[in-house]
Amino acid sequence: MKDDRYEIRFGGSGGQGIILAAVIFAEAAVYEGYHVCQTQSYGPEARGGKSKAEVIISQSEIDYPKVIKMDLFLAMNQAALDAYFFDFKPNGILISDATFVEQLPTSRAFVLPFTRIARDDLGKEIVANIVALGAVGRLCDKVSMPALEKAVSAKVPAKFRELNVEALRAGAKAADTVDVSLLPRSIVSDEEAEV
Repeated sequence: MKDDRYEIRFGGSGGQGIILAAVIFAEAAVYEGYHVCQTQSYGPEARGGKSKAEVIISQSEIDYPKVIKMDLFLAMNQAALDAYFFDFKPNGILISDATFVEQLPTSRAFVLPFTRIARDDLGKEIVANIVALGAVGRLCDKVSMPALEKAVSAKVPAKFRELNVEALRAGAKAADTVDVSLLPRSIVSDEEAEV
């Protein structure tokens, strides 16, 4: 049986809500019936230091809780991208925030304006993480929008629920403007990819 393990890393700086986005994604994956493992790490600084969170999902039991080779990487800033890109799959997908990422280490990437959408369209830059989460959900195609909306509603305070669901939908809409099938092919052969 081919391994169906799917590995996502969320990277950014403290204060960008990276860990919350990963926790919400993990909960949505549980709603979809996956086995899920979610881990996180961050620097000693409360804000501004690099942080990352990882989510592993699989239809079967997960025997190792950390990313081995990323299928998808969400980078909310350049420092996190530079620090955490090292185990990206050759056929993985990089999604980054146009506001804070300038240099891409792969052509298998999408740059979307998460912070601008949050700030200009929704009036609250603080929900850029949820905008990005909507794009992750759409582009990885592993969890449904209803599951993500349910998880967002369960994890954010009631008074911010509507704003966060709107942010999630805005991110999914932004992701609808790109086409994964147009990404360049991986540099490895199909046989190598199966190993």
